[in-house]
Amino acid sequence: MSVLRRRLWPALVLVVTAAVGTGLAAGLGTPDRSAPVGASTGDPAPPIAGTTLDGGRFDLADVRGHPVLVNVFASWCGPCRDELPLLAEAGRQGQPAGLRIVGINLRDGPDAVRALLRETSAEAMTVVPDPDGTLAIGWGVRGVPETFLVDRDGRVVDRRQGVVTRQWLEQRLGPLLAG
Repeated sequence: MSVLRRRLWPALVLVVTAAVGTGLAAGLGTPDRSAPVGASTGDPAPPIAGTTLDGGRFDLADVRGHPVLVNVFASWCGPCRDELPLLAEAGRQGQPAGLRIVGINLRDGPDAVRALLRETSAEAMTVVPDPDGTLAIGWGVRGVPETFLVDRDGRVVDRRQGVVTRQWLEQRLGPLLAG
């Protein structure tokens, strides 16, 4: 082994060990198949409680009796940016039937989120920041965007991984708002 290789070998081992350790600490290791998946259809909705982006308080338990659309998003997510105007429109149309739109903002800064909400006309959305991802993990989120529909009894009735479409919203929200 050359002198250069002998000197670089310990550094390479250190870098690989650090990368593997960081990945495991971030939850990127082998998934625990015995752990609950989060918000499954028919199950009670996991909790969402905390200080909102505008400084108020939100607790999902306080809106029981209302249909709720929960959207997990981030300002750095292009598809999230694309779907927010559609969610804002759904919120305006569903408001007379009591629809609440709640965003869980994943690992973001408040200024970036406020700018995104202004850009997408989604300022009316109640946003609960989730800087460390704890709320998203509780809901079983695998990536952003992800959307959940919660009925008036507080049960998850549908879940969409990826971008919602107008058709998906019309098909899923219609029955939820009528009930």
